[in-house]
Formats: sequence, C-alpha cells, structure tokens
Amino acid sequence: MTATLILVRHAMHTDYGEIFSGRRLGVSLSAAGEQQAAALGERLSGEAVAAVYASPRERTQATARAIAAHHGLPVETAEALDEIDLGDWTGARLADLEGTPAFAAWNEARDAVAPPGGELMSAVADRVEAFAREVAARFEGRTLVLVSHADAIRAFVLRVLGITFRDFWRIEIGPASVSRLLFGAWGGKVLSLNEGAAA
Repeated sequence: MTATLILVRHAMHTDYGEIFSGRRLGVSLSAAGEQQAAALGERLSGEAVAAVYASPRERTQATARAIAAHHGLPVETAEALDEIDLGDWTGARLADLEGTPAFAAWNEARDAVAPPGGELMSAVADRVEAFAREVAARFEGRTLVLVSHADAIRAFVLRVLGITFRDFWRIEIGPASVSRLLFGAWGGKVLSLNEGAAA
C-alpha cells in the first residue's frame, strides 16, 4: 500500500508577504501566481497522475486546476489539506504580529503553542497524515497530487521524518514548490523537498 505523493504548495496570492491569510475567504492568486501555476502545470504534465486533490482555499484550487488540466482530471476538494487554522490571527498584517510575545512564542515552540483560538501543528499533521494514508491505500502504486499550504506540508513532512514541530523552520516550502514522498500504511519516505519554488 504505497503511493507517490506530489505535495504542491499553492502559487503566490494577493496577500503574499503582507497579510497572514490563513483561511480568509477571497484570497486569489496574484498575476505572478497565475503564471507560476501555469508553469507548474506544464512542469508536471509528464507525470502519470491518477488524481488531484486540493484544500478548499481559492488559491489552492486555482493552482490545482492548472495542474489537473494537463491530465484531464477534476480537482477533488479535501478539507484535510486545508491551511492551519490561525484563529484570531486570520487576516492580520504580518508587520503587526512580528515582535509580539504571542507570535514569538508560537514560532519558538510550534510543538506546544497554537495561534490564539487556532490549531496546533500536531493537529494539522494528524489530519494530513490520515488523508495521505487513505488515498495511498486507494491508489496503491500510483501518483497523486496534493495541493496544500506551507505549514500543512511542513507539518506532514516533519511527521514523516520524525522531527519535532519546534524545528519547522528547518524546512522551506516556497510558493509553487513540489515535494515528493513515498507513503503508505508503513509510513513514508521523503524523496525531494521544495523543488522549483517560486520564492
């Protein structure tokens, strides 16, 4: 029960670098992001993809459509791939959060601290891992594309590698990047990280 998982972070969006988007509605790809998604679709067009899944966010759905179009596949929405719930920080300006004690505590101890009213990184890893196990069993021996978000991909990769969430910063997952894993009921193996990241 092993499948190849191509984990894709969505391309750049209109909030990128300024707003802590989280699950905020109406965050679409920027013009640069649309170009990145199109290029990503071309780059993955030679893969033998059996299914394309994406989180429900607009930016992941748009990125996934650019990939799925090359394979004649629909984009299937997976709630498990959603962005980390940022709680009270959803939609906040990054400049307003940086330097605050709560934000510093979260970034220093992701294994123990959640955003105010938000989700622990371990909970993100739990849901992504459970979903990965489910689809790996359903598509044994095949290749799947999972389009998600930086922290969701980081959480899953850290879980597979057995690295504490406190060390999340050791893994870079850039916009429009590809990370590849073999995954099954036995666990997982990381094949590559952050391929072709846009930034």
